[in-house]
Amino acid sequence: MNMIKWIEKMINDEEKKALPILSFPSVQLLFVTVKELVTSSSLQAMGMRMLADKYDMPAALSFMDLSVEAEAFGAHTVYAADEVPTIIGQLIHGSEEAERLKVPEVGAGRTGVNIEGIKKALKLIGDRPVFAGCTGAFSLAGRLMNINEVMVYCYEEPDMVHTVLRKATDFLIKYINAYKEVGADGVVLAEPLAGILSPALMQEFSTDYVKEIVQKTQDTNFIVIYHNCGNDVLRLVDQMTDTGCIAYHFGDAIDMKKMLELMPKDCLVMGNISPSKQFRNGTPKSVRLATTRLLEECKEHKNFLISSGCDIPPLTEFENIDAFFETVKSFYYRQRLWDMIT
Repeated sequence: MNMIKWIEKMINDEEKKALPILSFPSVQLLFVTVKELVTSSSLQAMGMRMLADKYDMPAALSFMDLSVEAEAFGAHTVYAADEVPTIIGQLIHGSEEAERLKVPEVGAGRTGVNIEGIKKALKLIGDRPVFAGCTGAFSLAGRLMNINEVMVYCYEEPDMVHTVLRKATDFLIKYINAYKEVGADGVVLAEPLAGILSPALMQEFSTDYVKEIVQKTQDTNFIVIYHNCGNDVLRLVDQMTDTGCIAYHFGDAIDMKKMLELMPKDCLVMGNISPSKQFRNGTPKSVRLATTRLLEECKEHKNFLISSGCDIPPLTEFENIDAFFETVKSFYYRQRLWDMIT
């Protein structure tokens, strides 16, 4: 599929379809635990297909699991029945450990499961693009060096950070290209940890590496969608757009209308209904209200595509998800009728 034309279609469509980061709630349809899901390529593919059947989304999204790549490097992962896996501890404590860090082969840990999951999903989903998921370079480095320590290392041990980033980037390029080889139409690259950096530090420790990833993976038939759910990304627009991505996804901590005013008009910009406050802990009424408010605020921006602010939690009630999709469909239907009579 020509993904450049897909982006243009998403921007130019008058009646847009919602594209939330909706994957983990498939555990409820499959009657499995999150741990079972993230360790089985077949369950991942089946879950993506079941959600694609249930909701009319313009693409099928894989799982936003930011522990996968760090685990492949040797970091310790904690699994739970109903929560997305997390990394604990600290793998890299100093420059010597950074130098000794081995770049894993693609397929190590659960990276092979995820690649196989996309390959199987493509056999089940043929009516829309299928996007894989991976962690950004700085967010991966932060999980290897401890997310509470990496900011200090950027100031005190920058060479060590760059050593880890170089290895992380080399791996991510190979990993994303492996997704590409099995037929994925793109990848959602999650780089939320970069949102804590100043513009100058973000350029040095995140943007330059993400730009390299984009240059070595993105083409007409494969796109990199940049995700950052940081709360201070409004001041980082120049650094984010310098990555070369043509599609962006933002979290609920920011004013989406302000972000759209800053972003290029030919880039697809997605977000940002709260996964926790609304999808997980809201009600159908509150979800409808929040969704309608966001659509009204952003309706003048053709390049806006409504989504969740991040991945929707596994045990989210489907009645809230249903309310979201129904509200979006109703909004654009009313808009079309209004345009016809005015």
